[in-house]
Amino acid sequence: MTSRDIDGPPPSRESVSAMAPTASVVVICYNHGRYLPEAIESVLAQSLENVEVIVVDDGSTDDTPDVASRYPTVRYIRQRNRGMAAARNTGLRASRGRFVCFLDADDRLLPDALRIGARSLEEHGDCAFVSGHHRLIDAEGRPLPMESRPCVGEEHYRTLLERNYIGMHATVLFRREALERVSGFDPSLRACDDYDSYLRIASRMPVHCHDGLVAEYRQHGSNTSLNWGLMLRSTVGPLRAQRRHVRGRGELEAALRRGVRHWQRLYGRPLLAETLAALRRPRRWIAAARGVGTLLRYDARGLWEYVVRRLTRAGTGHREARGAS
Repeated sequence: MTSRDIDGPPPSRESVSAMAPTASVVVICYNHGRYLPEAIESVLAQSLENVEVIVVDDGSTDDTPDVASRYPTVRYIRQRNRGMAAARNTGLRASRGRFVCFLDADDRLLPDALRIGARSLEEHGDCAFVSGHHRLIDAEGRPLPMESRPCVGEEHYRTLLERNYIGMHATVLFRREALERVSGFDPSLRACDDYDSYLRIASRMPVHCHDGLVAEYRQHGSNTSLNWGLMLRSTVGPLRAQRRHVRGRGELEAALRRGVRHWQRLYGRPLLAETLAALRRPRRWIAAARGVGTLLRYDARGLWEYVVRRLTRAGTGHREARGAS
């Protein structure tokens, strides 16, 4: 469970390559010790041989260290709480596999996930990563209903500009060198760092989508996607950063605009409703001010449209009142 120094000369590059695992799975955990055994065991049960498992504990305050200690073949790394992107980078640096998968501790891989992903990467030798499909489960691991998502067959970068067709990052198997080429994940992002990495990689290298069902995404009421302001910042921000890659390419510029509007509708509207509710409660004014600031920066159009609608309704009501008098 802990690293030790070994005396003697360092191994040659050829011997390191021969000893390297086929795939590494980096399990990211922050106070999800309850679910961690299921995540680890889903990796240990993979049909692909020669798989490395690394648990990165991002400063958990629960029993995560004790849970990880039950698995002697799993490498456990603890760091102070720095966020999921930083934890993924820690795991990436520590891993040795040709291919790398990132699994949140509250989710699970299906038994053939890595074998399907590795085969797809071998078949598409020019691709930086491949992605598959997932299903939803509840807090107890029971299946939940969800709409099926068709595979994206072409124009993956353009599609990613419009929407994140990769619904869960554990469905992705990366080629190590592709992640290293883009310097891993952006630690300044507190959410959606996976989406940002897909955009940065797909803007430079081919990617592929296969039709395999490879992972289970747990819904338990505390998922980050319920934080509207964080999600708005973490989707629109990375998309805007792609402007330099699409400038002068009309079709991609249009796709980026559609993507920004998609995320603004998905997260900006509920953030606006939440902010308006906070404005009506004196003790929530700080939260309201924070919401207004986020909207001004990432969805000024939506905020302005709301103000115009209110002013229009107020003007109409005023004219009707004057006419009645």
